[in-house]
Amino acid sequence: MFINRELSALAFNLRILGEAQDATLPPYERVRFLSIASANLDEFFMVRVAGIKQQLASGVTVTEADGLSPTEQFQAITTEVREMVRLFDTVWRDELVPLLRSHGVELLAPDALDRAQRDAVHEHFRSAVFPALTPLAVDPGHPFPHLRNKSLNLAVVLQRDGRKRRAGAGPGGLAVVQVPTVLSRLVPVPAGDSRSAYLLLEDLIGLFLAELFPGFAVEHKAAFRVTRNWDLNVDEEESEDLMSTIQEELRRRDRGMAVRLELNQSATLALEASLRQSLGLTHEDVYRSEAPLQLSDLTALSERDHRPELRAEPFTPALPPPLRDTESLFPVLARGDVLLQHPYDSFDPVTRLIEEAADDPNVLAIKQTLYRIAPDSPIARALSRAAENGKQVAALVELKARLDEANNIAWARRMEETGVHVVYGLIGLKTHCKITLVVRREGQGIRRYVHLGTGNYNALTARQYTDLSLFTARTAVADDVSALFNMLTGYAVPPTFKRLVVAPFGLKEKLTELVRREADRARRGEGARILCKVNHLVDADLIRELYQASQAGVRIDLLIRGICCLRPGLLGVSENIRVRAITDRFLEHGRVFAFGTPERAEVFLSSSDWMPRNFVRRVEVMVPVEDPVIRLRLLDEVLGLGLRDDTKATELQPDGTYSPVRTEGGPTVRSQMVFLERAHRAEPGKEAVIRHIAAPEPTPPPRSAVPQA
Repeated sequence: MFINRELSALAFNLRILGEAQDATLPPYERVRFLSIASANLDEFFMVRVAGIKQQLASGVTVTEADGLSPTEQFQAITTEVREMVRLFDTVWRDELVPLLRSHGVELLAPDALDRAQRDAVHEHFRSAVFPALTPLAVDPGHPFPHLRNKSLNLAVVLQRDGRKRRAGAGPGGLAVVQVPTVLSRLVPVPAGDSRSAYLLLEDLIGLFLAELFPGFAVEHKAAFRVTRNWDLNVDEEESEDLMSTIQEELRRRDRGMAVRLELNQSATLALEASLRQSLGLTHEDVYRSEAPLQLSDLTALSERDHRPELRAEPFTPALPPPLRDTESLFPVLARGDVLLQHPYDSFDPVTRLIEEAADDPNVLAIKQTLYRIAPDSPIARALSRAAENGKQVAALVELKARLDEANNIAWARRMEETGVHVVYGLIGLKTHCKITLVVRREGQGIRRYVHLGTGNYNALTARQYTDLSLFTARTAVADDVSALFNMLTGYAVPPTFKRLVVAPFGLKEKLTELVRREADRARRGEGARILCKVNHLVDADLIRELYQASQAGVRIDLLIRGICCLRPGLLGVSENIRVRAITDRFLEHGRVFAFGTPERAEVFLSSSDWMPRNFVRRVEVMVPVEDPVIRLRLLDEVLGLGLRDDTKATELQPDGTYSPVRTEGGPTVRSQMVFLERAHRAEPGKEAVIRHIAAPEPTPPPRSAVPQA
């Protein structure tokens, strides 16, 4: 009754890869999706496959809720990824290469260069590339080099000039040349016309390898890439200095166990065997590709070519009417709650709140959690300025935010130097909630302003992800946020919250209670409804509760962008559950939950997905939406429009596959484009108009052929 988590993650990546196949998208937008899918697969191996391989090495045989053992999972992953790699090759070779060529953009093969082009790139090689290269021999006196995670390299088989290898003998001497990451992967090639022609850096190096090995002949060469285990191994209870411990782990991580070898399709079997042996990998760990390795680098094509017809139409996030033409945010927020829907609504008010608070003489204190800090963060700079201005500033910086550890550490040090009280949260827990508290003197008293978000305090990702921001000055919410910060920064025991629901101190229990309440209503013959929009649904206990609610007659609609382990449409188990995923220009990232029929629904925003890690190993927050207008907007627009999307939505089938959603007759709906249009239609000086678009009655999901117990 459960879909395997790892296979569901691969299915999500397949949906992203499907966007690279969408012929209605501009060329560079398709290249961008190909790049995202490639980067996602890297992280999947660095974290998920690495974890399974550790289980295999430790002899773990326990199965997951879906019934697959680590061995079975690894075999299924290998099969799925090989098919995905073949699809990468097909999309690149048969679709994107001809498409780019038709627009005058071409990646040239080395043997396609004419004499003038070869001379030009040879000069570039000698002047700009050759000095940065370090050839590394591999022999008894030179052990195989330790190659950094995801580094691109050339493996070179060499023979001394004039000597031929005897028939049946093994490969000649082996050497490795690392492709420098400090140089652009795309080397411009003079084309003599309006075309933009490039040579990949590894192909340029491969053309002139002989100059790196005088006295030897290059018998064979192939590009390859190694993916390593990238998880941190930190014992927080034994660490006297958590920051120093994590910094040491970051240095060690680049030397983690190899988990995947990517190799050019042209590489010989003998070379593959030699690399596998040196890296401690098996044949199952090798993935050959016709497309260039590290496809994520190809987004640089769009950075060099600014033709608007080749990219997605640019957009400027809108500023909601209540926040326009006001000298200060505080009077606006004091009048009532404000909801922003990013990226359609600008992220600027979130940044402005911190910047204004930093300079406002009436602001006494600012407290904020920071999970993924932007490399050039105006928010972090504003917190530093606030501390320098004499305010009490506390920043909880999560040092264990995967892939952002080094950047967060750098910002933590910089803020500490300016007087910010930087803390790292509770031992054993990641602080994943996104909350800000501003304490301001007003008249004879104090008023507190709160921001709660579903996404990070990162202006860059706020233009790429769909997220929600709630501003409120409600006293009960502010009391809870104050208590939460006291718990995170001090020794306070977990308080009893008035409005917030906080993990790991009862979030899962509250969600379970809400699901069961709807099930009880359905059993009594009352209207019952559950709507949920999250990134991932994995927790087996909550899935079972949803199954029970479905059997009781509750209508359940789930918008799950990524991993979904729930299997809808099982006869006698989940006929009343519909699961859809939207894959479009922006990464769906908001978390909204609604329990109850529209006239009495309780609606919540949260930082949490429905996964065991969010309920047990992270500090998360769920907040009820009390403003009736905002509650309707979330129900009718954010959730309702998502459920009506029949252009970029796919529906999860009982067998774990996804099928496009198509509506018979009537206008089609592409929810992200509707939100973009609405954001720019709002007139200055007026409240944004909320059009109530009721979520349609769901069509019965397909049933599985075999009744399930």
